[in-house]
Amino acid sequence: MISFPKDKINVLLLENVHQDAFDLFKNDGFNVRLLPAAFSEKELLSEIENIHVLGIRSKTNVTAPVLEKAKRLLTIGCFCIGTNQVDLEGAEKKGIPVFNAPYSNTRSVAELVISEIILLARRVPDHIRNTHSGIWNKISKNCFEVRGKTLGIVGYGHIGSQVSVLAEAMGLKVIYFDVQTVLPLGNAMPIGSYEELLGKADFISFHVPETPETMNLYGKKEIEITKKGAYMINLSRGKVVDLEALSQAIKSGHIAGAGIDVFPEEPESNNDPFLTPMQNLPNVILTPHIGGSTEEAQKNIGSEVASKLVKFVNNGSTTFSVNFPNLEITPLPSGQYRILNVHKNQPGFLKDINSMVSEIGANISSQHLGTSAEIGYLSMVIDKTVGDELKEKIEKHPFSIKTRILY
Repeated sequence: MISFPKDKINVLLLENVHQDAFDLFKNDGFNVRLLPAAFSEKELLSEIENIHVLGIRSKTNVTAPVLEKAKRLLTIGCFCIGTNQVDLEGAEKKGIPVFNAPYSNTRSVAELVISEIILLARRVPDHIRNTHSGIWNKISKNCFEVRGKTLGIVGYGHIGSQVSVLAEAMGLKVIYFDVQTVLPLGNAMPIGSYEELLGKADFISFHVPETPETMNLYGKKEIEITKKGAYMINLSRGKVVDLEALSQAIKSGHIAGAGIDVFPEEPESNNDPFLTPMQNLPNVILTPHIGGSTEEAQKNIGSEVASKLVKFVNNGSTTFSVNFPNLEITPLPSGQYRILNVHKNQPGFLKDINSMVSEIGANISSQHLGTSAEIGYLSMVIDKTVGDELKEKIEKHPFSIKTRILY
């Protein structure tokens, strides 16, 4: 068990994290709060000093000032795929592992992509608008089946590959481009360059993270080499596509339609106004960042991330952390202590720790060390009779960042 009473460990879950996550923490004895809205930096700064576990989605930003004040924070859970809302490097240096849910909403996003491919090919957005306005415009011109067309997937990861499988079932030919070598599923074909994909695809779907390299990945230059009459879908990150350039391409007819679910700037809440250059354009689907917003996805995300957080607090396991050395730690043997230490990755630390153990006459039952460029993460099982004394010695080491003891 953990050495600190669980009912004194404060868990703060923001942004309507799924009830299953709340229940998992509550049933395990933690003091947990579930709040519906995101926190601003100012709000988070006022709360974070007494928080041990923080759960967020995409709207709450965990910045360097927040981490500096988070003296008790053990871990952060991002109840979504992305983690760019967290200062990951800063969290690592503070000894705070960050967990996310890279797989749980894969199917939800993939299904929405497939539905938008079909809707755009049939110009359904225009037909919906016309019919609601009392205009009966039954035509087949510029309306197509998707069977036999080519889908180009940019980013062939968990979601991109799932889109690939569903698209093939619809009769689409699939090509893809990824900066890493990724084996195809089904009959999908990797293609030599991003530019080549743009020139060949009838539909282009983006599934990439937000990085400096993906900023405006699809802009004026890329639009110019895109196959005329192609359709563009972005359910990945808002800054991947230059929406001003895309809106001009829609108006000129070079791009036949678009589906946009993510935007460079998004409202903080459902009550805030929203503006984008893509509004009121023909054959354009605009949705409010709902790619992963299904009951199934949110339930799966809630359970997945909360389980990782609970496992870390209870036994120190960091498996699947996005910013931390990954250690899968076994249950603690009866009658022994486990010391968990985060330290600067400097030569000599482990030697010094083992010398401390030797000096107090302790016995190490097991010892595991994982490292990154910045930090080391040490798990050590020892006799309970010397646990507290050794913990105090380790905490005083100049390279030590954070130390916990479990028993």
